[in-house]
Amino acid sequence: MKEPARILVVGGGYVGMYTALRLQRRLRRGEARVIVLDPEPYMTYQPFLPEAAAGSISPRHVVVPLRRVLKKCQVLIGEAASIDHARRVATVKTLATEEEGTGPVEIGYDELVLAPGSVSRTLPVPGLADFGIGFKTVEEAIKLRNHVLEQLDIASSTRDPAIRDAALTFVFVGGGYAGVEALGDLEDMARYATRYYHNLAPADMKWVLVEATGRILPEVGEEMGRYAVRELRGRNIDVRLDTRLDSCEKRIVVLSDGTRFPARTLVWTAGVKPHPVLAASDLPRNDRGRLKCTAALRVDGVDHAWAAGDAAAVPDRTSDDPEALCAPNAQHAVRQARTLADNIVASLRGEQVKDYEHSYAGSVASLGLHKGVAHVYGRKLKGYPAWFMHRAYHLSRVPTFNRKARVLAEWSLAGLFKREIVSLGSLEHPRAEFELAAGTRRHPEGL
Repeated sequence: MKEPARILVVGGGYVGMYTALRLQRRLRRGEARVIVLDPEPYMTYQPFLPEAAAGSISPRHVVVPLRRVLKKCQVLIGEAASIDHARRVATVKTLATEEEGTGPVEIGYDELVLAPGSVSRTLPVPGLADFGIGFKTVEEAIKLRNHVLEQLDIASSTRDPAIRDAALTFVFVGGGYAGVEALGDLEDMARYATRYYHNLAPADMKWVLVEATGRILPEVGEEMGRYAVRELRGRNIDVRLDTRLDSCEKRIVVLSDGTRFPARTLVWTAGVKPHPVLAASDLPRNDRGRLKCTAALRVDGVDHAWAAGDAAAVPDRTSDDPEALCAPNAQHAVRQARTLADNIVASLRGEQVKDYEHSYAGSVASLGLHKGVAHVYGRKLKGYPAWFMHRAYHLSRVPTFNRKARVLAEWSLAGLFKREIVSLGSLEHPRAEFELAAGTRRHPEGL
């Protein structure tokens, strides 16, 4: 009897989870065994991170448990340290190998799906590594929410005007989706929260968006991008275009236009780069570090290796430019995963594989509660209609009916009750109370 093929899926994000989900639906019993490798036991639905940071959605509803969704797959919590595709072996670090002190283990496979996503792209800006906060994970979203509310507490209780000004200054670097949506939702939340402070007003806060190019939200088009700038500036948000962050040492922000000011909050969302595991493989990459792929989502010139999403440079068959590549976004990732899974099944059965082709439908972006911009199928929307479309579209993309129902229920209840403005910063140091009782010293961390 023929042994079932071993399919190793590296990454449990959009591409990894959706590919495994479709594989477990389409594969016949005993045809293949699917192993999903990811450092976390859940997939994060990143478009909802700003709402989780603002408290509009519970953080646990922004993540999808891999083991619950992928019941027919083996979910392995760990990280690929390297990949030797010539031997069809991945070297993997897991929690168990760290505890045992045995070092990484090797996992063999017949078919490889590389979908590790991307990581934040940082620059050698003085002070950034010490004081910056990223915005790619649910943990970072929770951290940022608690941090912003803690700054309001600091500003309300201090008598030092310098500390107060620094606490009430919030700087976001990067004018893409992550930066603009995070700023919009958090500014909304903080403005609402000030009504519960006797000595704070919205006008006391300073929100700054720093973007190195001449526009924000390029995905929604130039006209809607200009509208977004006007909308943010209308809320007293300082939008700095064609400006870079030069330094943030000692919590002093220095911009390329010569501006200097103290700030206790610096959120870095200035782009991403390919996951390091791609460089630790023997697979071909392009000049930007992404895997060279064919339109069928195979790694170019390599058998039994597949990729999609942020990790893959996939030709865009809908473009007139033969060199054009699909944009590394969620819209393409979800659809590529479907084609990728179907092609793996076809390959196992000796059938013809299909090329991936999808015309870009457009983009939607939130600018805070009831505010947004959209450019979808040539139609331009702004304000409440765009915000509603943003929520409706992303709700439709959330995996599983259970998750959709929970998110919808939270939105419905949020319309009936007031916002929660409690900071749970102690979650980041859960042993602090016990350490105090035990007489050990706790060193504060963070900004």
